[in-house]
Amino acid sequence: MHPKPLRTARFCPSARPSLLLTLTASLALAGCANLSTTSDSPEPTWEASSTSTQQPTAWWDDFQDPLLSQLVNQALQANTSIRSAQAALQQARALRDVSVATAGPNVNLSGSGQRSKSEGNDASNSFKAGLDAGWEVDIFGANRSSIRASEADALASQASLRDVQVSITAEVALAYLQLRGTQAQLAIAQNNLASQQQTLQITQWRSQAGLVTSLEVEQAQTAAAQTAAQIPSLLTSLAQTRHSLAVLTGQRPLDLDTLLLPERAVPQARSTMTQQIPAETLRQRADVRAAEYRIRAALARVDAADAARYPSFKLGGSLSLSALTLTGLGNGATLVSSLLGSVSVPLIDGGAAKSRVLAQEAALEQTRASYQNTVLTALKEVEDALIALKNDRERLVLLQQAADSARNADLLAQNRFASGLIDFQTVLQTQRTLLSTQDSVASLQATLGADHVRLVKALGGGWQTQP
Repeated sequence: MHPKPLRTARFCPSARPSLLLTLTASLALAGCANLSTTSDSPEPTWEASSTSTQQPTAWWDDFQDPLLSQLVNQALQANTSIRSAQAALQQARALRDVSVATAGPNVNLSGSGQRSKSEGNDASNSFKAGLDAGWEVDIFGANRSSIRASEADALASQASLRDVQVSITAEVALAYLQLRGTQAQLAIAQNNLASQQQTLQITQWRSQAGLVTSLEVEQAQTAAAQTAAQIPSLLTSLAQTRHSLAVLTGQRPLDLDTLLLPERAVPQARSTMTQQIPAETLRQRADVRAAEYRIRAALARVDAADAARYPSFKLGGSLSLSALTLTGLGNGATLVSSLLGSVSVPLIDGGAAKSRVLAQEAALEQTRASYQNTVLTALKEVEDALIALKNDRERLVLLQQAADSARNADLLAQNRFASGLIDFQTVLQTQRTLLSTQDSVASLQATLGADHVRLVKALGGGWQTQP
């Protein structure tokens, strides 16, 4: 069964995002509420599509930064967590194949040779070659249930791989945005330091001329030193972020230094990125898919444990050739055949079979609770990201206006101070305000990009954006 076509809901920044989430929650929680412990229980309402093993939709291209896209693609190929999840998926698929194989008939080819001698008699040889076959008739569905459980486990591992891919791509994007934001903050600090050093020079000249006191000189030196003290901390943060990006992309910590050292502007996502959000978007989240498949696996294990309480039927047979010489197996050998049917009925086991059923039912309840927690957590992450994105957009507009005004105020203050029209306290205050507002703008630009990344991650990392 393939997913139904997704309906879309228009996203308006002024609307309450919880309206969308209420609809999504009802869709997701309904799938869990309808699951029961019988073999006739309805399956989850969707199947993994043919593209579920592909990489996530390239949402990072919305930032229109080729270097970011390069880093994300490198992480998808070389990140160690992704490679581990890929190996886990291969293991789950192999175990599924084992379950399928063991449920069918098995045929073994055997051969033997024997030389024996008793007292007073000559030694004699005997050779045998034959086929043995066996098959357990799955009347009560124990084997079929085990196969369904292993298939669901494989699908859960596939969804978990997707979840790891989404998480790693988001981590790379967040680290890259932090790197560019820190570079912008470093440039602002350096520019403001140059301006403060120029102001310090003017203050020293005016002090030598007796126009200001040594107090103003000390205050100018303090302001410049405080700004200079921010630079080593920013450089440390830059280096650590570069190292994190290198590890995320499967490289040594210093391998990306040359590539990332040149300063670039903080990338901004296209403004239409969140104008349309699928109303059934939670079903795209890989962790929700994995949780649903784990419920399916738990249901099948309950059925398998219950089927083990009933009689089992086996059919077996053998066909063999027996001869006194090895060449005789091909001509003149004795043909021996047998056919065996058996039934095994559990009588007294001390309640072990019933306890196994109870144990699997308890495991089923755990997976149900885990599924509901996964859905509720997803709802929280989506709503948090929507609110943060909306409010940070508004805040950025206001901060940019404040930064423009602070820049004009700083220019006016410096000109008036150089002309002796205002005191140094006014210059000092305008410089501090300018540094603070510019730093806040640079930081918030990176935060706004991170809000987009967190929203995409909360939505499952695979929904399409509008061009």
